[in-house]
Amino acid sequence: MESTQLVILAGLVIGLVYGSVGLLSGFCLMSSMRGWLTEGDGRLVRSYALAIAVAIAASQFLAGNGMADLGKSIYLQQTFSAPVLFLGGLLFGYGMVLSNGCGSRALVLLGRGNLRSLVVVIVLAIAAQMTLKGLIAPARIALVQASQATVTVNSLPSLLATLGPTEAVSRMLAAAAIVVALILFSFAHPAFRRSPGQIAAGAIIGLLVASGWYVTGYLGADDFNPVPVTSLTFIAPIADSLQYAMLSTGLTLNFGIATVGGVFAGSLVTAIATGRFHLEGYSSPRHMLRSAAGAALMGIGGVMAFGCSIGQGLTGVSTLAVGSFIAVAGILLGTTAGLRGALRVQPLAMA
Repeated sequence: MESTQLVILAGLVIGLVYGSVGLLSGFCLMSSMRGWLTEGDGRLVRSYALAIAVAIAASQFLAGNGMADLGKSIYLQQTFSAPVLFLGGLLFGYGMVLSNGCGSRALVLLGRGNLRSLVVVIVLAIAAQMTLKGLIAPARIALVQASQATVTVNSLPSLLATLGPTEAVSRMLAAAAIVVALILFSFAHPAFRRSPGQIAAGAIIGLLVASGWYVTGYLGADDFNPVPVTSLTFIAPIADSLQYAMLSTGLTLNFGIATVGGVFAGSLVTAIATGRFHLEGYSSPRHMLRSAAGAALMGIGGVMAFGCSIGQGLTGVSTLAVGSFIAVAGILLGTTAGLRGALRVQPLAMA
């Protein structure tokens, strides 16, 4: 099997596992934040924190042992726009609340029969393509060019290395500090410790992030036909998947498209097998409008931020890139604004 075919097959398998685990556990940053900030339930946010910890530990292990060159990913660029990353994160986070979930969660719920998620996925994909290559692209590019900067320190390990430690020691120290803090935060919560399903979900999804890096960065490292080094992310892949579904002639499958298809299929099979499949729709035209608006914000913001709550929140952060932490700060602030305060999104009946 050629490396490209192997990467596509592995992407499908990773997506299948993510879709199944996501459906069974309810893994989602928006749900985590809502449960923590408004309902007093911190289990899901601890599961998300554990996923970050596992993703960082496993990804940095791969990088340190030459099994994935994270420096080839989009997250560890020397030139980037911190304001655009932060603004994109804000838009994505607020849009996530309007749509009642992120892009990956929409794929999972679509597999369960949630027709609202079909609208979210399609609108998100169109808005993302418009921002990547369409009508909104010139404005995005102009904004990036006006605010970007070239830095010599683009990750936490490189920042520590300026103080004297070697690259390997800096990577170990930076990763260990964050991983230990996140694990302590997760398991300090008694209810989380009594939730083996949430613990397993966080650990599995964190490992899926590292698996993506290994597949694209090691198995796909063909000198004659290399594939982009990436892992779990959903904004551009959802946009590419819609384009592939419409115009497959002349286009090629890639890791991201295979992952998107796998997430939907994994959720669908799991929903049918567990009796969770049932059709759902919108409760009102207003509900549909708000959901579509949120999807558009996620598509635009996700492109500006170089990723979503998974693409930056897990995959980007696993590289310890400075830009990823900036984008995640925007996502968290945007989500918090949508859940609490003057800009709070008011709940709809049957939303």
